[in-house]
Amino acid sequence: MINEQIRDKEIRLIGEHGEQLGIMSAKDAMKLAREAELDLVKVAPMAKPPVCKIIDYGKYRYEMARKEKDAKKKQKTIEVKEVRLSPNIDANDLNTKIGAARKFLSKGNKVKVTLRFRGREMAHMQSSKHILDDFAKELEDIASVDKAAKVEGRSLTMILTEKR
Repeated sequence: MINEQIRDKEIRLIGEHGEQLGIMSAKDAMKLAREAELDLVKVAPMAKPPVCKIIDYGKYRYEMARKEKDAKKKQKTIEVKEVRLSPNIDANDLNTKIGAARKFLSKGNKVKVTLRFRGREMAHMQSSKHILDDFAKELEDIASVDKAAKVEGRSLTMILTEKR
């Protein structure tokens, strides 16, 4: 809220150079802001009494937008990459998939390892669980199991994350 939008009876006022001007009515604060040819901006509306500051509103908005942009730059999004396997996978194919998962983990992503079953393979779900265990064992130097192998419909799923 700025200038005339501030309808509180009493506010705590901070001057243009950051000095405390004390508690006063909103009209008096508005008068001081006009004399300085600046805006009266409510910076802490939940405080008792609300805190207002005499500043240039355009510059204030620009600074807030810049801080938000910098914060967004610094944060990293973690993606979940998926590696699909089948119960009758060959050793070389498994090694290729492990290499792909290793690459994803080194980039800081999570890896969802899915062992998909089709048709009659559904009858041998538990005997194929060792494939996921071997997969996790091969990557245990750089990854830890975030979610253990769990049956989801026609597949067994496990999630790996990079060790810190």
